[in-house]
Amino acid sequence: MTQYLSISAARQLHLAAQGLLQYQRRKANKADVLATIQRMALLQIDTISVVNRSPYFVLFSRLGAFDSTWLEQLLAEGKIYEYWAHEACFIPTEDYGLLRHRMLDPANMGWKFSDHWLAQHATEIASIKNHIQANGPVRSADFERKGGKGNGWWDWKPEKRHLEVLFTVGQLMVTERRSFQRVYDLADNVLAKHYQNGWDDTRDLPSPEDAQIEMVRRSCQALGVVKAGWVADYYRLMRGKYEAMLYQLADAGELIPVRIENWRQDAFVHKDLIPLLDKAANGKLQSGITTLLSPFDPVVWDRKRASELFDFDYRIECYTPAPKRKFGYFVLPILSRGKLVGRLDAKAHRQQGVFEVKSLFLEPGMRVSQRLISDLQTALQRCADWHGTPEIHVLNAPRDLAGVLSSLPPSLSSLSK
Repeated sequence: MTQYLSISAARQLHLAAQGLLQYQRRKANKADVLATIQRMALLQIDTISVVNRSPYFVLFSRLGAFDSTWLEQLLAEGKIYEYWAHEACFIPTEDYGLLRHRMLDPANMGWKFSDHWLAQHATEIASIKNHIQANGPVRSADFERKGGKGNGWWDWKPEKRHLEVLFTVGQLMVTERRSFQRVYDLADNVLAKHYQNGWDDTRDLPSPEDAQIEMVRRSCQALGVVKAGWVADYYRLMRGKYEAMLYQLADAGELIPVRIENWRQDAFVHKDLIPLLDKAANGKLQSGITTLLSPFDPVVWDRKRASELFDFDYRIECYTPAPKRKFGYFVLPILSRGKLVGRLDAKAHRQQGVFEVKSLFLEPGMRVSQRLISDLQTALQRCADWHGTPEIHVLNAPRDLAGVLSSLPPSLSSLSK
């Protein structure tokens, strides 16, 4: 018998799968960081640090205050690795085989790989590998740039391009990060941290078909509830029709077909989530979290899914020219008790100890209740404290909300005109 879910229940199930159902009762530890990445399958990397770099922010939304060095430690220990998944991501190292085929056949990797560059600079690239073999891991910064300062990723110095091409084809891997800069080593050295007998493609590599179906499984587990149009985005699989694959997994008992309120097509829930599915269907799954989300959080990184599941139209405007921005440069979605209720443009001024809210917007029709006000106050202060910016300055917010925020104790919040 097909299970029916309200759209609200589908949201709760998604948030439960993502680790955003309830706050953790105890302080987070390093094992929690690894478990959270394993739960999501992927942790997207982005270097923008107006508030904080995205991987740390995604973890904070789920774990609360934690030691950000734990992420770097997990990378250095070989528990996680970096590669192109949804985009550049930290990935549990036990899932190395799922993405190995992209390294072996990188023709479809777009700007991340150039066969022409690899052939044209074969001598220099071989020299870099020999240098690493003889002298150990390197950073791009270890190579002097000739011809002045670069102008972004499109103007990398040749050595940086060499390193990135070798990274894309899997001959080099990131062994650690220093001040968030990649440190590259030979892949065999990095993989030896996790695979006791090393990695052998002839022995350990799944078939492309098995890797693809496993990525679909992981996507279903991480998303909680999926439909065919959402499947490809999580691991950036080739676009196509995945409905037949989902029904195939359902026929094998791995997925449970469900019907969602006002959706025409079936959705699917992974069998491991059946206890959560039953609770969601009975209205017993309720998210109690109010938190800010990174623009690169899995909950919102697929604009279509965020719109269909949360009725939340979200785009990352930091790549949009300033005159065309609607909400601001670094806009953080606000998740509150199972809904995306608004967004705010923020900046952390660490030297001054100030968390600046440039603008705060609530979604149309969102009622400013006392509970919402309290939730927002707590979420803002919690986020500000973790960033070492305990003084909150709100520059622009809805009138009925700004008045309440301005009543916070001066040591916690002050409004600027």
